[in-house]
Amino acid sequence: MTTAHLIHGFIGSGKTTFAKALAESESSCIRFTHDEWMHRLYGVSPPPEKFDELFQRIDTLIWDTALELLSKGCPVILDSGFWTTASRTTAREQLAREGHESVFYDIQCDLLTMRNRTIARSQSPPPDSLWIDANAFETLYHQFEPMSSTEAKLDINGKADPIIELSRRR
Repeated sequence: MTTAHLIHGFIGSGKTTFAKALAESESSCIRFTHDEWMHRLYGVSPPPEKFDELFQRIDTLIWDTALELLSKGCPVILDSGFWTTASRTTAREQLAREGHESVFYDIQCDLLTMRNRTIARSQSPPPDSLWIDANAFETLYHQFEPMSSTEAKLDINGKADPIIELSRRR
């Protein structure tokens, strides 16, 4: 079974930082981060009225590529947030149907820290993130569904050093 590492968490929780550390520790993994693709293809601030359509294009491309890699025995890291229970269920079911293992990492961080990180990052966005203001952060937070205690997952402290968090999981 080839493993898909799925990263769950809200904006500013530390998902991408953790995904990068995981990719370093699992050297054969290929990492996919939606924001990096969005930024590269559509800029730091894609038009809000087209964002969902553009994100869906990226998501489809990433999933198609990830499934092809998994079928060839190459593990992947999907750093897309998986904000809804439905998206997590769909991912698990699709991966199981294809004969792959899925491991969810729940990146946990308090709301104030996530908000502060996001606003600070948006003042001078690095090449792997999108511009998100305080209003967008609040609006998007209402779409976020935390993982429940009944969902299979590994809890990761988004405020801790990701290398330490990984070593605790082994």
